[in-house]
Amino acid sequence: MHSRALFIVPINAVVNWMFGHRCEVVHGSWDAYFRNAQASSSKETGEKHLSALLQGRGMSQSPAMSEKVVEDHLAVHTLTRAYQAHGHHVARLDPLGILTADLDSFVPSDLITSIDKLGSYGLEESDLDKSFQLPLTTFIGGNESTLPLREIIHRLETSYCGHTGVEFMFINNMEQCQWIRQKFETPGSMTFSDREKRTLLARLVRSTRCDFLARKWSSEKHFGLEGCEVLIPALKMIIDKSSEAGIESVIMGMPHRGRLNVLANVVRKDLDQIFCQFDPKLEAADEGSGDVKYHLGMYHKQINRETDKNITLSLMANPSHLEAVYPVVQGKTKAEQFYRGDTEGRRVMSILNFDAAFAGQGVVYETFHLSELPSYTTHGTIHVVVNNQIEFTTDPRMARSSPYSTDVTRVVNAPIFHVNADDPEAVMYVCKVAAEWRNSFNKDVVIDLVCYRRFGHNEMDEPMFTQPLMYKQIRKQEHLLKKYADKLISEGVVTLQELEVCVSLYENLITVCCFPDFFKPDGEPKSMSCPPTGLNKEVLRHIGEVASSIPLKDFAIHSGLSCILRGRADMVVKHTMDWALAEYMAFGSLLKDSIHVRLSGQDVERGTFSHRHHVLHDQEVDKRFCVPMNHMWPNQGLYTVHNSSLSEYGVLGFELGFAMANPNALVCWEAQFGNFHNTAQCIIDQFISAGQAKWVRHNGIVLLLPNGMEGMGSEHSSARPERFLQMSKFDPDRYPMEFTGDCEVQQLYECNWIVANCSTPANYFHVLRRQILLPFRKPLIIFTAKSLLRLPEARSSFNEMITGTKFLRIIPDDCPASKNPEKVKRVIFCTGKVYYELAKERKLLKLEEDVAIVRLEQVANYSCLPRFLIVHPKDPICVCFFIGTDLERFSITSLAHQWILCSAIRKSVQTANKNNSSPSVNVL
Repeated sequence: MHSRALFIVPINAVVNWMFGHRCEVVHGSWDAYFRNAQASSSKETGEKHLSALLQGRGMSQSPAMSEKVVEDHLAVHTLTRAYQAHGHHVARLDPLGILTADLDSFVPSDLITSIDKLGSYGLEESDLDKSFQLPLTTFIGGNESTLPLREIIHRLETSYCGHTGVEFMFINNMEQCQWIRQKFETPGSMTFSDREKRTLLARLVRSTRCDFLARKWSSEKHFGLEGCEVLIPALKMIIDKSSEAGIESVIMGMPHRGRLNVLANVVRKDLDQIFCQFDPKLEAADEGSGDVKYHLGMYHKQINRETDKNITLSLMANPSHLEAVYPVVQGKTKAEQFYRGDTEGRRVMSILNFDAAFAGQGVVYETFHLSELPSYTTHGTIHVVVNNQIEFTTDPRMARSSPYSTDVTRVVNAPIFHVNADDPEAVMYVCKVAAEWRNSFNKDVVIDLVCYRRFGHNEMDEPMFTQPLMYKQIRKQEHLLKKYADKLISEGVVTLQELEVCVSLYENLITVCCFPDFFKPDGEPKSMSCPPTGLNKEVLRHIGEVASSIPLKDFAIHSGLSCILRGRADMVVKHTMDWALAEYMAFGSLLKDSIHVRLSGQDVERGTFSHRHHVLHDQEVDKRFCVPMNHMWPNQGLYTVHNSSLSEYGVLGFELGFAMANPNALVCWEAQFGNFHNTAQCIIDQFISAGQAKWVRHNGIVLLLPNGMEGMGSEHSSARPERFLQMSKFDPDRYPMEFTGDCEVQQLYECNWIVANCSTPANYFHVLRRQILLPFRKPLIIFTAKSLLRLPEARSSFNEMITGTKFLRIIPDDCPASKNPEKVKRVIFCTGKVYYELAKERKLLKLEEDVAIVRLEQVANYSCLPRFLIVHPKDPICVCFFIGTDLERFSITSLAHQWILCSAIRKSVQTANKNNSSPSVNVL
């Protein structure tokens, strides 16, 4: 049934209104509407053919004729809404003229694409010159309240079916919908001054003439913007309008296509630094070994020339997994807002610029779902999709099921502005509106730049193999700069001579960090030593008392939680602690030193295993909660703990970005179960493992991965330590000749990350504190305990954490075997929880004097191992790890062979050779 059926009841009511019943039958809103309509009709003059309703003749007509008049007007209202909702389906968005606006070439039946379509509204061709009252939900009339039907259709087509298509009618907020209607429907809104047009032309010149890279180094890939040169003016327009609204810092993420152009013309990276990455004869000033030039990032402070205000632009480095940087950018943006006290996103914002792969990456959906969560929102992001209508060699119809690549963004009610990239003024207007939307509503907005790719996937690629028809059309396509320059010359805005001067100036130009106190100017740490991580007993006692109490009055907690707090208080009196209290001690002591501590992940407030309870909830008052750790010290650092959405990929990327913003913060992400990190493997591989080698970016993020088979099935068991060990940077042929005071710290500095599997709460406490006290930042991977959380044997004394103590990379045996090493028959190296099982079995078999058990707490880079081997030069050596699968057995044991055989034993075997014997090695 046609949508006009929705108006049957009001129409009947209006007929009653006409014949004198009025308020007795008609709803008050309709009564007021038709009173105004009748009053306005008496003011109409001229030769317009007014409808019977506006002429006020309804009272003298029959009920049938009067109902037809009302139906005609309501049909016009419905027609207006049809264009607002569906006009984008027939907008002229493709610069090549090959594809229609959407993927399935859908033409809505309620749009007037031909005269006969008027019949679906009960209108006729003769009605085209009749004037109708405009509804309150449109602005196409400007200062006029009535327009002829022909003009109504023309203005709606201009607003919604030209080079701009707007999707917004799914938004369930009337104020926001009206705001968008006003921006796109008001006559004359999309006009620019001559000055603005000249600025746009100058920016197009810079964007287009950056093809100098292709002309100078024709055999090098640079992933140019050819086909979407308007991106540079678009980004600069967004930044200009945002700066005008008070934005001081913009964090951007983007793929490889156009990155060098953006670095040069938006972020303003020195051109000589870009050129040196192409020419081997030029020396690069920046470091980094592992990534291509079109993945690198940049951070730059500058003065915005349009607003004369300071602004900081940061373009994040990005791997080939394009959308992987999406949550990273959002995390860094959130961190900058946090440290600036920007609670509404008025000073810091993010711009995410990606291609049509936007539709294929699940992390985009995950990140969008973080956008409205209180602990993760960045108060609105502007998303720019460079939609060149092809993904490498894949046609859109084979790459997605939805009509548009941007359809995923509808889930958060973000308006979507589709625009033809060959109409630069339309693009500028859309970008201006997007920036104003973000400033007005602090919500996400999406710009879909429909463009094309003039060359193949890269400059060396031949696209005619797979898209012959498209590229035949592209070869005929006139360059955007020439088209727009010709337009402005014909309008008299610029002259040909002025254009040539602008181009020559830029070509002549071509030819001819946030926390500086942490690192030295060359990026190296200021020292290579780490102070002890122990604390005064009084500090430990105070933290323990806070951890076992409720700082707020009249706060009703759960009876089970009362028991947990009493247990903590009892441990503090006895000067012992379990894992949860050790973590509390580490976090609380860092807060005392004004270090910000952030913990995020699924169920981290309570803890997956109900051990943490960092957020207390009032059992009688809804939404009343307490974070005791924020009530420890005056002027302490802030502790933020947040349960995340059920996402690993997106949330880990977000926390990684957050950690990038401040080296003086402890940022931790905890997996609900250790092997849940497998869905975030891309972030681990691309950013955490190799980030420093590729992009010279230090990051101290901490990954807490519960590890161990405790009867919960294979999906809740192993955190896959072999994956992290396989990706660890380790050279078995490089070995320190002397164990100086800085040897251990130097070794940590040379690795790509730190991998630990602690067996005691004290060591867990020390490794967390060491993460901040180190003079550099490395990612820390901790395989955390599960069964040990409540194991009585797995507790530590305050004496293991007092002043002067530190993290123990290797814990020697403290049983009788260590006192009489000459009686030892076997040495077992192990890590983590398996130590307690081995010790229990050893005790049952009464082998305390025959078997020594050594714990490897840091399971990579344990160079001090030979010191323990020298003590037992003749004894057989066993390596015992907790193993879940054959693959894990192979990975861990092969690494154990490499490290122990190649590094440790080879260096210590000299001692054994003096006695004409050599140690043997077995793997359990």
